[in-house]
Amino acid sequence: RRERQRFVDKNGRCNVQHGNLGGESSRYLSDFFTTLVDLKWRWNLLIFLLTYTVAWLVMASLWWGIAYLRGDLQQAHGDAYSPCVANVYNFPSAFLFFVETEATIGYGHRYITERCPEGIVLFLFQSLLGSVVDAFLIGCMFIKMSQPKKRAETLMFSRAAVISQRDAKLCLMFRVGNLRNSHMVSAQIRCKLIKSRQTPEGEFLPLDQCELDVGFGTGADQLFLVSPLTICHEINSESPFFCLSQRSLRSEQFEIVVILEGIVETTGMTCQARTSYTEDEVLWGHRFLPVMSLEDGFFRVDYSQFHATFEVPTPPYSVKE
Repeated sequence: RRERQRFVDKNGRCNVQHGNLGGESSRYLSDFFTTLVDLKWRWNLLIFLLTYTVAWLVMASLWWGIAYLRGDLQQAHGDAYSPCVANVYNFPSAFLFFVETEATIGYGHRYITERCPEGIVLFLFQSLLGSVVDAFLIGCMFIKMSQPKKRAETLMFSRAAVISQRDAKLCLMFRVGNLRNSHMVSAQIRCKLIKSRQTPEGEFLPLDQCELDVGFGTGADQLFLVSPLTICHEINSESPFFCLSQRSLRSEQFEIVVILEGIVETTGMTCQARTSYTEDEVLWGHRFLPVMSLEDGFFRVDYSQFHATFEVPTPPYSVKE
């Protein structure tokens, strides 16, 4: 069967695009900081460079304008004449003075004199504006670099889910693992079944979401993710798969979205990893191969067998049957 359109990709990206926002697009500007953080890196870097470049050119032009209006550009700077800014003769020297002041380099060759009140006011305005721009842009870049999205790439999900018996009960199972030695604190897993359905009143729901119980009542959804774990959903009378059999699985069309959330131990930030399984990726009558082995004083995880499954005898009937 050809691969159909997913609601959530295997890498966790949601295939949803918002269009025809109309007047609602102004909401993005009201939360400009979050909008800037959500942009791609190339746009962030472009805005970062343009903001500083424009600010530098505007402020340098103001310093050059003060020197031009006072006639400092045509006068010789010395004891007989005190300019607003010493040793500013043209726009490049005004630009260098602004950069030296903004970056607190302080070479000492160019400096403001006490006989220039407009220069003192501009200096105070430059200091305040520079602090605001630095706090906004550097804060945005820091938050974007510290986002825990990359941490989710070291959280693994099995390529396929399996249906087989466990403890004499038919179960839907998949495997999760953590590739890093740092733990996920308060890790919790949730599953959503996305399937179209029609209500008794005739309303068609194209992407109806239904919760799959993976141990919410027993606390099994709270994971101690030190080694790979097999997540189990018991198919019973309360399960959406109560009528699912091996034969009906071939004609069904659904998607299981898995959401793993936890706190990154090293940064304390919340991380979320997602994946999905379509009906083609659910293997009936399979079980995962063991990946844990006991070595000399420690347990070893063989991730080469993480996605491997093997067939086991499983009744082809649904739980209802």
